[in-house]
Parts: sequence; structure tokens; C-alpha cells
Amino acid sequence: MFIPSLDVSSPAQATLKNSVSYLGATLIENADIAAVKALIDETGSTLYWVRANTVEEAVSLWDAGVFKVVFSLSCYLEMQNKLEEYPEERIAVVADLEASQKINPTSVSTFIITAPLANSSSLETFAQTVSKSLLTEGGQRRVVLQLDAADVSKLTLEDISKLHKQNLDVIIPASRLTLESTKENLNIADAFLATATTDREDGLYTTMVVDERNSALGLVYSSKQSVSESIRTGQGVYQSRKHGLWYKGATSGATQTLVGIDYDCDGDALRFVVRQHGAGFCHFNTRTCFGAEGGLGALQRTLQNRKENAPAGSYTARLFNDSKLLRSKIMEEAEELCDATEKNEVAWEAADLIYFALTKCVSAGVSLEDVEKNLDKKARKVTRRPGNAKPKWSETPKTEPVAAAPVVTKEENGRIEMQKYTLGEVSTKLRADLLLRPIIDSNEIIGRVTPIMKDVRTRGDAAVLDFTAKFDRVQLKTPTIKAPFPKELMQLDPTTKAAIDQAYDNIFKFHDAQMDRETLVVETMPGVVCTRFARPIEKVGLYVPGGTAILPSTTLMLGIPAKVAGCSEIVIATPPRPDGSVVPEVMYVAHKVGATHIVLAGGAQAVAAMAYGTETVPKVDKICGPGNQYVTAAKMVAQNDSSCLVSIDMPAGPSEVLVIADKTCNAAYVAADLLSQAEHGTDSQVVLVAVDLSEEQLTAIENEVHEQAIQLPRVDIIRQSIPKSYSLSVRTLEEAVKFSNDYAPEHLILHVDKAADLVPAIKHAGSVFVGPYSPESFGDYASGTNHTLPTYGYSRMYSGVNTLTFVKHITSQELTADGLDRLADTVMRLAEIEGLEAHRNAVHVRVADIRK
Repeated sequence: MFIPSLDVSSPAQATLKNSVSYLGATLIENADIAAVKALIDETGSTLYWVRANTVEEAVSLWDAGVFKVVFSLSCYLEMQNKLEEYPEERIAVVADLEASQKINPTSVSTFIITAPLANSSSLETFAQTVSKSLLTEGGQRRVVLQLDAADVSKLTLEDISKLHKQNLDVIIPASRLTLESTKENLNIADAFLATATTDREDGLYTTMVVDERNSALGLVYSSKQSVSESIRTGQGVYQSRKHGLWYKGATSGATQTLVGIDYDCDGDALRFVVRQHGAGFCHFNTRTCFGAEGGLGALQRTLQNRKENAPAGSYTARLFNDSKLLRSKIMEEAEELCDATEKNEVAWEAADLIYFALTKCVSAGVSLEDVEKNLDKKARKVTRRPGNAKPKWSETPKTEPVAAAPVVTKEENGRIEMQKYTLGEVSTKLRADLLLRPIIDSNEIIGRVTPIMKDVRTRGDAAVLDFTAKFDRVQLKTPTIKAPFPKELMQLDPTTKAAIDQAYDNIFKFHDAQMDRETLVVETMPGVVCTRFARPIEKVGLYVPGGTAILPSTTLMLGIPAKVAGCSEIVIATPPRPDGSVVPEVMYVAHKVGATHIVLAGGAQAVAAMAYGTETVPKVDKICGPGNQYVTAAKMVAQNDSSCLVSIDMPAGPSEVLVIADKTCNAAYVAADLLSQAEHGTDSQVVLVAVDLSEEQLTAIENEVHEQAIQLPRVDIIRQSIPKSYSLSVRTLEEAVKFSNDYAPEHLILHVDKAADLVPAIKHAGSVFVGPYSPESFGDYASGTNHTLPTYGYSRMYSGVNTLTFVKHITSQELTADGLDRLADTVMRLAEIEGLEAHRNAVHVRVADIRK
């Protein structure tokens, strides 16, 4: 491959600046920063190479949009320490072969070697060695030959091809290039194709045609003549195997403006980047030969068409004609995107914002390609601004206490590690801070949830369907499936069915044993008998989170205790899949637990439907189940609405685990348990309390955390949750237990010697996992205990979901005449003290009869 060099001070070479820019990398000579900026603005290319003598000059060039800066060897050696902070792919150095040994081979991307053409063979070994060392971010290092004027004047196409086979590129001044066919100079297309290959008998090159956004338009063939003509005219010109040269659009009007030409890593397939005009590339008048266009490109073309031909009174026409309305919609959608948290909701709001933002662009004559060019220029910058928001968008810092473990930004490929503390070295305040969880702005969340709940209460099913369309992107006819559920909706493979059945049996057995079936009878004194007996809550709503996850386990954990308790109506709410269905695993469990309804909705709208009832969703008496912060807020709003008459299981927060580990622990087991909770979400927090571990033992756990994490598919989530988690080193088991009880974790795992002996000391925890063979995963799925547990420190006063969650207890008392007589004076005196005469009288009228 050759690198054209362009002297911008030469009027003769200026005529070739667009032609050479089609080929990508171009070395610019004799240009100051202003000339470089002007050239980039004119051609749109950000692939230029420019020489610099100082770091400051290089930074200015990079920030202007230059891809690669070229340094002399002396400048590079003087500045190499300062250059270490800049990407290697942006740096090239000029030296002779012997002096190039002074260059750190991994600190530059391109070696420009000054040598005679006759000595190219001596460079071959060096070039092969350099090219084998790939760049850190991917790509091949290059060795480029810079010839003197005499050698340049003698350079042939055969020389370019030979150099390429030796892994050498060559710089060719634009003065030696031409768009014509002459003996004196090299045709640009011929020089470009000198390093391309083809195995076709007709000598044609397979060519992929793409638009400026790299979307494929079609597959064609090119010849030396067609490539030359394309570069000369700046248009899409190809080689028809039947009709010769093919000037695209010459008859149809669907012409192409050439943007760039290159070829793939093997040099046997060309790529033409073009700006397509007219109806499109295909002879069927579609934009591509692969069918209709989609995504942002299709949206842009629709808006461009609407701008010219929008029907009067249409919404799009209104947006184009009412700049204030368009501004308001952009601001509104930007706010909604900022407030969105769930994946589907973020995608929905982002799509809305992009629609209005692109409408703004089209109205101003700006295309997606213009935006992408601007992004490319910004990507070339190496000077980074602080990135702070303008004052009008900056929030005043809040004074509430913050979590002790703030998020620590890590590189995407950096080490995954927790923060480290030692109990003996932390202050009383810091210890208290370590017990805190990340603060959630409940007022803001409730402010978003309340209107949704009011809308569902007012409009019922219609509101549920509207919110499902908005947040889950599914158009449904009804939000409810009633039992009996169709068998075709719960078809499972035998392995999955067996796993669910085994989990069901274990969970049922444990929860059935919890059922309070006996009436408690106590005679508190002769003739006074008190009893307490359990009755099921008749109608319960179970929230099963959805999104991209399949959660039959949560359906089991909520549905089985409700069934054991004897609830007569079990309503399960879960978000629908993109096709409007429920995952068959959840359907199967719903059938097994005797659910009466499945509500195809998630979020606050699902909670509201069950809390208030709709045309097809029964109103329930209690709502249970985990969910995100919006689901939790909706449950709290419903419970606090006295007209709603609904209770909830417990408040909830992000998932968490605390592991106590001593010297007998298995480092791999401990790390695995920490990660199993860290993968739940970016707001999950995991805590390791290390009891008298040596530095080597603690390091072994840290190494396992990193090594196991990078192998997990949810590593991107873990990279955010682990850095805000921490390990705490303590001296004794007593200190560990005290800290755990103060923390009150959702899950507590005991990796200690004689772990069972420690359980009596545990005062606060949602669920305890005892010993090395009791991973939290078993409690999550199939051991029998429930995985819906109090988080955020609520295990100090709440239990996890259990059979008793779905029952309430009624008390009764029965007194004989003798019992009434014995207790009457006590009750009458207490009523007199409280001034409640009617209470005293209810006893007095009876005791008067008895004592006649």
C-alpha cells in the first residue's frame, strides 16, 4: 500500500487533495494548524498524518482532527516520556533502520524508515517483526519506506507491489501522482491497486458498496479502469460484467458521490464508501439490494421526505414549523430519558429523544452523516474537558450521608477489586458509614410512580395497556390471562421441567412445615379461655420481575407459600415478552401453584392494577414480591393509601450479601459467593468480613474475584458493583458477628470453622448459608428456603417471605359466668381509669345479673 504525501503549499498538488483523500491515510506537508483545519473541513477526512516538533503542537493537531502525528527521531526521544499518555496508534516516528532500534517498539504505531529503494530487502525482517506486534486496541503496526527524490522519480507499480510483499508501505509525493495515464507519473488508481489481489479469471475485484454510515448497499465488481474513473470523477463507477463501465445512476438518476475507497485486510475485496442519491442503489428502487432500510437511516430519510412533502396539519409538519414545540419536546424527552432506569424504558425514551433530535437536525439541514463526522473529529481529540454540566443543569449537592463505598471508576479491562478496610484502623464514624447502603431519592421516584397509579385507578385496563405499550413495547388486546392456562403456553423440555419440579417439591416441603394449622388455646384464668387461629389472606398479588430475565424461581418462592396458606385467589403480575407472551417456565409454575390470573404488565402499572383492580384484574388484599425501585415505591404508595386497603410484604432495596470467612475458608468458594450476588445489578453491594486472614489469604480471595469475574457474561455489571463493595478485616469471630448483626444483611454466608455453632449468635439476617457447601444459589432456587428477603438493613425488623406472609391470625376469647365474675372488677376499674364509661357498663350490666 502507498501513502500519498500532499504539499498544501504547492498549487499544482492542490488539485489532487480530494482525490488522495478518497484513499484514507495521507501525509500532509508544509501545513500549519490553520491549513490543516481548513483541509479537514473541506474534505471531511480525519485520517491525515501531519508532522510536529513538540508535544504541544502534536496535541493541537490531534485536537483539530488529525489521526497520526509524525515525529523526527530526535524529537521523539526527547519527548517520549510525555508521549506515553497518548495512544500509540496516533504516533509515527521517522528514522533510519539502525536508529530505529532506539524506539520503544510498543510506543508507536508506524515506523517511517528513510532508506534507498535498493535496500528494501534489508528492511524485510524488521517489517515482519513489527507487523506481528499488534496494537493494544487492535490493528497492525506499519513500516513505511520514505525514499529520496531520485528513488521516488524511478518508483514503479512493480516496486509498490514488491514492497507490499515485504510488509512495507511507501510514501509517494502527490507530485509523482496523476489522474491520467502517463509514463512520467503513476496513476493514483493503479498505485492503489498495485497491492490489491484478485483470484478471478477476468481480473475484476469483488466490491462492497456502503453508504457513509457503513450500511451495505450492494455487491458489484471493479476493474482498474473503473476505479481510476471513479477517483477521477468523484462518483461511483463500477465494472459491469456484461456492459463494461457502469456509471451508477447515469440513466436512473440514482447517482453516487464518492467518499472513500479501501480494501480489506487480505487485499482481495474493495469497499466503496458513497453518498447515495435518488431512490436508492437497487434497480427495484430500494435503498439497498438487501431490502428496505431500517433504523436511524430509515428515520432520517422519512423525516427528510416529510420536510418536503408533509401533509398539512400532520404532526411532523407541525414540528418543522413550530420551533418552540420542537424545543419543548426535546427537553421533555431528555428529562424522561434521564429518569428512566429499566432497560426497556431507557430504550423507549432514547428512541423518542432521537426522533425529536433528528427532526431538529433535518429542519436545520443537518444529516446523520454530518453528526457522525463531527463525532469522528471529536474522537480524534486527546485534550479532555472536565465535562461538568452548565450551572443551570447542575444539582446542588445534597447533605444526606452517602454510602461508605462510593463507585470507583475502573478501566473496562482493569482489575476488578473491592475496597479494603481494617476494623482496628477505622474511626467510629467510618464504621457507621460502612453500615449504610446507597441512598435512594424516594421522593423523586414516588413522584414518577404516583401519576401512573392514579391513571390505572381511573382508566383501568386501558391505562395498563397504554403503559405496557410504552414501557414493554408490546401492543396487547387484554392485560390478563385467566386460568385454566392453555397447555401450549407452558411447553418445556424434560430437563427444565424436572428441575422446576424438584425445586417445587423442596420449597413446598419446607413451607408446608411452616403452616400454623393448630389452634392455640390458653386458659388464662379459670373460666377465661383465649385462642388464636390462622386464616389465609383470600386474594394475593405476586409480582415477578421480568425484562430480559426468566424468573420461574421467584414465581415458585411467592406462589408456593400462597398455595400452602390456602389463598383462594392468586394473581401473578409479570412483564410480557416482546411477542406479548409469558415465558413458559413462569406459566408452568403459575399452573402448579394454582394461580387464577396472570397480569401481563410490569412496574408501577402492574402494582396499581392489583392494588385497585381493573375490569379484568382482581383487586387483591396483599402484594408480595421483589422489584426495582419503582415497583417498591408503587407498593409503598398503595399501602399508604387508606382507600386502597392493601398491605405489602416488606420494603426492598438493592440485593446484598455479607460473607464471614476465616482461615479455613476456600478462597474460590468465597469469591464465587461474592460474585453470585454482585451480578444482580450495578447497585448490588457485597461485603467480605475477613477474620484474622493473612495478607496472602486475602490476596488469594481478591485474585479469585477478578479471575472468576472476567469469565462471567455479566462482567460489565460486576465491574460496577464490586468496586463500591468492600472487605473488612477483623481480628476475632466475635467482631465479625457484631459487625454482621449491625449491618443486618439480606444474605449471610458463613465460611468459618464449625459454622453451625455460630448460628445462635446471628441476630439479624434475611437468610443464613452455613458452611462451605451452602452457596446462596441453593437458597435462590431449590434448597427449600425462600429467596424473597428483606434488604437495605430491614432484616432487623422484617422476615423474608414465608407461609405466614400469606395468613393472618385471628384471636377469640370465651368466658363462662364464673370467669366473667372473677375478672369483672379488674376490667371495670381499668375502664374507669381511662374514662370509658360505656366499656365499664358493658361489664357492669352482666355482672349485676350474676351477682344478684
